[in-house]
Amino acid sequence: MKRWNGWGNVHTDYPLPDSARGYLTALFGPLDPQPDAAFEAVLRSLPTSRLPAHPLVDASPEARLTHARGQSLPDWVALRSGRIPAFPDGVAFPQSEADVRALLTWARQSGAVVIPYGGGTSVVGHINPPAGPAPALTLSLERMTRLLDLDEIGQTALFEAGVAGPALEAALARRGYTLGHFPQSHEYSTLGGWIAARSSGQQSYHYGRIEQLFLGGHVETPRGPLDLPPFPASAAGPEVREMVLGSEGRLGVITQARVRVSRLPEAEAFYGVFFPSWQQGMDAVRQIAQERVPVSMLRLSNPQETETTLLLSGKAWVPAATKGLALLGCGEGRSLLVFGVTGSAAHLRRTRAQAAAICRRHGGLFVGTPVGHTWRKSRFLAPYLRNTLWEAGVAVDTLETALPWARVGEASQAIPAAIVAAMERFNERVLVFAHLSHIYRDAASIYTTYLFRRTADPDELLARWQAMKHAASLTIQRFGGTITHQHGIGSDHAAYLPAEKGPLGMEAIRAVCRVFDPEGMMNPGKLV
Repeated sequence: MKRWNGWGNVHTDYPLPDSARGYLTALFGPLDPQPDAAFEAVLRSLPTSRLPAHPLVDASPEARLTHARGQSLPDWVALRSGRIPAFPDGVAFPQSEADVRALLTWARQSGAVVIPYGGGTSVVGHINPPAGPAPALTLSLERMTRLLDLDEIGQTALFEAGVAGPALEAALARRGYTLGHFPQSHEYSTLGGWIAARSSGQQSYHYGRIEQLFLGGHVETPRGPLDLPPFPASAAGPEVREMVLGSEGRLGVITQARVRVSRLPEAEAFYGVFFPSWQQGMDAVRQIAQERVPVSMLRLSNPQETETTLLLSGKAWVPAATKGLALLGCGEGRSLLVFGVTGSAAHLRRTRAQAAAICRRHGGLFVGTPVGHTWRKSRFLAPYLRNTLWEAGVAVDTLETALPWARVGEASQAIPAAIVAAMERFNERVLVFAHLSHIYRDAASIYTTYLFRRTADPDELLARWQAMKHAASLTIQRFGGTITHQHGIGSDHAAYLPAEKGPLGMEAIRAVCRVFDPEGMMNPGKLV
């Protein structure tokens, strides 16, 4: 059963070790976790649905509440406090493209706006219904999950777009294949959501980001159906498929997607390397990328994240390991790299040796698979820590960017500094750490996490979050970084998009939206 006001399954927890709790209390001062609003109390606050009855639409308070918000920090504040500004008036559960077409027609006739809904994992406000006079219909694809075709000759697969990560991988694995798209939200996020938000998986270095995997498919728009033939490449003018990628539900509902798949690898392993400094680690991963060493993942944590990761693990061996690393030259400034290798057994041995040799040339201490194995075991459990921290009185948020290598070093210092400075205005401390989550030959993605003390007043908590988010976003843009590498725009990043696209670019995006959705009924307020 899925949590209604947090992350993941109600039966899965990520305990907070006593050492970590003590560390956070020493950093922030006394923590004062406030009780959350009760599910039944929030249900009683829902207004009456403004939509007429429809056989595919559930207008019950339970369905409307559990589809009202996503996973952003403002979403959590709204759900946990019970102060939710708007709810969908109904949740539709189509089972076919014909159902989706009929629902879009019915919504237009009812004067409703439509919010496409995949797994509800958005962290930037993609799925929140707008407050206003128009009723809102959330259109969930959770019943459209079938594998429709597997082309084993061309190694492509056609899925209905509501399929979530685990079900997609299970369907492919039964035939000996994988998509290889593993975002941290893998447990619940969907194929359609990945396409709509231009998602990047943890092993995109090997398998590709979703734009490299997405070949074509089908979209139901307010103007009618849009077919996207799966051409491997084409010089036939601008690519309409690219308009759908990152469209965030503004053009219509993605119902089917054909994707490139790969044979399940013969072997796969993840390894750990400790560097004496963040700079040495950055130099190593850049060289690995620029020499095209065929690893499947590179994730480099800065010193603060390295320390925090070890602390939050609660493992008994951490103190001894920390002393041992210090004796070997990896003291307080140490940075942890986890890299993966995927392929044949021979490829694994060869690539591991190449990557480890480069790391050693930059002062890295190769520690083998134990650290990598621990990371792999918890790769999809980490979001559950948000629940534990919140209940302990600590809020968590993340933000990310990508920018050229020449700016990565300075920006990776400036972004946390901007967050800390913003919180100093409230006379509060914040724990900020970062890692390079995706590496390119010419650039890298900086993924920043920040923890701060909750307040009893939801408005005050949001004001602090907004100050930190804004300061970090302006810093990202000052260094020439994108406002988002993998989370998308939604509503939280919409104010920063014009600086990235420019006036003419924004006009072009709006024009495309008007072509497919002339009445503006699709997910208003998101993206543009």
